[in-house]
Amino acid sequence: MQIAIGLYPGLTMLDAIGPYQVFTNTPGVDVVVCAAERGRLSDDNGLLHLDVEHTFEEVTSPEVTLVPGGFVTRRLARDRHAIVDWLADTHQRTTFTTSVCTGALLLGAAGILDGLDATTHWCAYDELASYGAHPTEQRVVRQGKVWTAAGVSAGIDLALTLVAELFGPEMSQAVQLGIEYDPQPPFDSGSPSKADPAIVDLVRAVSDAQVDPADVA
Repeated sequence: MQIAIGLYPGLTMLDAIGPYQVFTNTPGVDVVVCAAERGRLSDDNGLLHLDVEHTFEEVTSPEVTLVPGGFVTRRLARDRHAIVDWLADTHQRTTFTTSVCTGALLLGAAGILDGLDATTHWCAYDELASYGAHPTEQRVVRQGKVWTAAGVSAGIDLALTLVAELFGPEMSQAVQLGIEYDPQPPFDSGSPSKADPAIVDLVRAVSDAQVDPADVA
């Protein structure tokens, strides 16, 4: 079972590393990390770097694809970055095509979400809808072979849910215990429907400031 995690410069690292940790702890899974080019790839803060060894051209028929999010996805989707074509192509052969956070915008640009319920980071619902998707606040959304997860940390939930689908709930529970994933957040403010409106406004303002207006033009 090959699971391919497709990357690009400027990704939000936890979107990819959370699922990566789940998948690499699952027996029988061959995890491959790929990008448009081999070599150094930096995260959205320019502080963490990955040495990517495989290109999209080398990873053509994975059973599962996963694409993380990042502020840059709006521009990558608009400009049809190589990852969009890779997603569109591999989707024809995958068992499951998945995204985390604003990685859903790349699925949208690939024509994969048209008419489907889907989720992403709550700040990107409007952009998601522009690709014909129906945004929902659910943590993980499954529509046939297409699975989307909400913002950042939701990728761990998506990965565990996917492992349960592929290998059974016992395996997923074992992986969850192995990585000691037992969320006990200090505040119940992890979604816009739960957070104080002032906090929602603050986060939206910060998010808007981090997105280049040209990326949503």
